[in-house]
Amino acid sequence: MSKPLMPKATAVWLVENTSLTFDQIAGFCGLHPLEVQGIADGEIATGMQGLDPIANGQLTKDEIARCEADASQRPRLAKQDLPQPSKRTKGPRYTPVAKRQDKPNGVAWLLRNYPEVSDAQICKLIGTTKNTITAVRDRTHWNMTNIQPRDPVLLGLCGQGELNIVIEKAQRTAERARKAAEKEAAKAEASLQADLGAAPAPEAPVAEATAPDAGVGEVVAEPAPEPETKNPFEG
Repeated sequence: MSKPLMPKATAVWLVENTSLTFDQIAGFCGLHPLEVQGIADGEIATGMQGLDPIANGQLTKDEIARCEADASQRPRLAKQDLPQPSKRTKGPRYTPVAKRQDKPNGVAWLLRNYPEVSDAQICKLIGTTKNTITAVRDRTHWNMTNIQPRDPVLLGLCGQGELNIVIEKAQRTAERARKAAEKEAAKAEASLQADLGAAPAPEAPVAEATAPDAGVGEVVAEPAPEPETKNPFEG
């Protein structure tokens, strides 16, 4: 579903000027209901000027009245003839010049707290380069003495939702790699045990009881014949 221009400013106006529920405003502006509640409580978008979606043709009075009468309905964005800005899908994230010096701090925070996040994910998340990531990791960055690990969300380099998605994806990938390694190790262990079980047991040596052979060229003496004894009773 398409979102209106300046969603938070639109939500501020709807909170102040309509009786739509938080869920209805959140659905129309693409926000979380708790964000809309924070706007109503003055905790979020404090001092922000509301943007009238009726004046800029994004919502009609009839549509607001229809949804105010039935809380289960969701306001629908009015059709516009003006060309809509195309959503950027490729290329590095744009970072304001004032915040670019904070990128190494965000990189250091991610490397310290979530080492399973890949370099490509960090590049896409905060719009930095692999050379910068490598320099921070190896502590060879030209400004290394001034780099302090800081949450990229607090630095304004990315949103909390984007960071959570990247971390969860990296953790799932790391978990799959760990399980695959354990499976391969178990398979190798089972193969080794099978090979040991199939090998024949070594035969015990049998001692042969054989008389020692006579040496070559030796003359074996025959036993001397016993002398005949004459019987004294024979005549």
